[in-house]
Amino acid sequence: MSPAAVFFRTLLKSSAIFIGAAAIFLHPSLEWRSAAGSDRAGVTVGAQQSGSEAAVDALIVALKDTDAGVRREAARALAELNNRRAAPALAAAMKDADDDMRATIVSALGELGDASVIDTLIGALKDKNVTVRRRAASALGELGDARALDALSQALKDEDASVRRSAASAIAEIGGDGHGPHPHPHPHPRPHPVAVHPVVVVR
Repeated sequence: MSPAAVFFRTLLKSSAIFIGAAAIFLHPSLEWRSAAGSDRAGVTVGAQQSGSEAAVDALIVALKDTDAGVRREAARALAELNNRRAAPALAAAMKDADDDMRATIVSALGELGDASVIDTLIGALKDKNVTVRRRAASALGELGDARALDALSQALKDEDASVRRSAASAIAEIGGDGHGPHPHPHPHPRPHPVAVHPVVVVR
């Protein structure tokens, strides 16, 4: 395990608040270096991995930590960083045996807003854990993708009332008409005026 990964694992066990700041110190975003092969001295700027990207990489590794608490904090932190590059890793982590971890992941996927994970969230509607199913329905509502409507309609038959409520709310968020994720809910308050032609009365 790299020194950065060890550092982030230790940090995650205490708090996820300082992850971004710590990553910037560990991985400076820019490096100044002398230009090579030039007749005169010069300086160029070489872009390296930004602090945010380094944090995402370290947190993705932490999703496989042996401690469930670390894995959950990593998932929450990835949602906070709001980097969609984390979506595939979070989706893959849905195989985690820890119920709280899966519930955390579906919430994180909803916050990231990446429609590429819609199948993962639809599958989570059938998870054995009620919290996972409820949060998956809410996450699908946040994504606002009409492809989830059929699965959400099936979730209206869930044995748990809280899941049914979340599914109903998600369907309302999506719109329920299959014409797009966010249809306008109300007609325009000021319709375009209709041209009125003068009437000539012949006596």
